[in-house]
Amino acid sequence: MARIVKRFILILLVIVLCTGCSGFRGEEPEKSPEELMSEGLSAFDDGDYTEAVESFQKLKDRYPYSKLAVQAELKLADALFKKKEFEEALEVYREFEKLHPKNKSIPYVVYQQGMCNFLRMNSIERDQTSTKKALKEFERLRREFPTDSFSLQAQRKIRECLINLAEYEFYVGHFYFKAGHYLAALRRFEYVITQYPDLGQYGKALIYIAKCKEKLAEQESLH
Repeated sequence: MARIVKRFILILLVIVLCTGCSGFRGEEPEKSPEELMSEGLSAFDDGDYTEAVESFQKLKDRYPYSKLAVQAELKLADALFKKKEFEEALEVYREFEKLHPKNKSIPYVVYQQGMCNFLRMNSIERDQTSTKKALKEFERLRREFPTDSFSLQAQRKIRECLINLAEYEFYVGHFYFKAGHYLAALRRFEYVITQYPDLGQYGKALIYIAKCKEKLAEQESLH
């Protein structure tokens, strides 16, 4: 009986060992941070941003204390940006700035936060929330890093944002004017000339201010 039990135990051990060995042989070896970074950069350069995101995310998650982890965080945001997943990219850029406020890439990171909103700006007849958010980031970059090369790029984007906002305000004023809401239109046109005096809408706004006042005077004379 004892001999049978020993033989049974021996068979079990052989089965366990064989199963374990086959399992180890079937598993893919864990890639090093260097391998993941190399794969991510190669995919990024080839325009395969989905693959790049996967590689950088793995490096970030598996090796948070690696010397390559910080670079992986930034490249992850860049890959998401290239995929036009601007909301997701914006969150990763924000996280990077929060975790590494002294990093030399912060001016670029702030610029990219602005671009995530800039590239989602609506046409002038629609809500301008993204325009305002982009403007806020570009102005922050100009304020905090005035001599940086990305700050100089931001200056051009600031003007584009302001032009969009000026055109939007004029569009709304014109809409109110056509609808006969002359007081509301007047306030919009006055806002254009006070807030956006040199962006191409000033002359037209002045004309409509005069028209609004004429219409309001006509209405007043009827009462």
